[in-house]
Amino acid sequence: MKPYQTDIASLLLRIALGVMFLAHGLTKLLVFTPNGTAQYFESLGLPGFVGYLTIAFEIGGGVLLLLGVLTRMISSLAVIQMIVISFIHSVNGWSFSNAGGGWEYPAFMALSAFSLALLGSGRFSVLFKGTKYE
Repeated sequence: MKPYQTDIASLLLRIALGVMFLAHGLTKLLVFTPNGTAQYFESLGLPGFVGYLTIAFEIGGGVLLLLGVLTRMISSLAVIQMIVISFIHSVNGWSFSNAGGGWEYPAFMALSAFSLALLGSGRFSVLFKGTKYE
């Protein structure tokens, strides 16, 4: 594969994941509200503060992915988050259209984030490729 193809692949994957994380984080913030999100996390048996951390990570991480900053670190954290969500949703079956959402979508997101962690930011980011902030 030619270097520019890898850079374009990284850019497209960063945009896709960044937009998805930003959209989900903003939905938790603006639609479900931080308090409602915390209550939902508590209903799953998780501490409520994890809901607030999730909002911050999804919004902040989404923006950083769009910019191409800390791409490998954010993507690696996203892999962990999506694997946890896959397990939470596994009781609902495979298809995300099932009641309560299955594990299909979060598993796909985990694999996408893992791919981006391997690729890095690429040339089309606010930082040059190969920097320690990639």
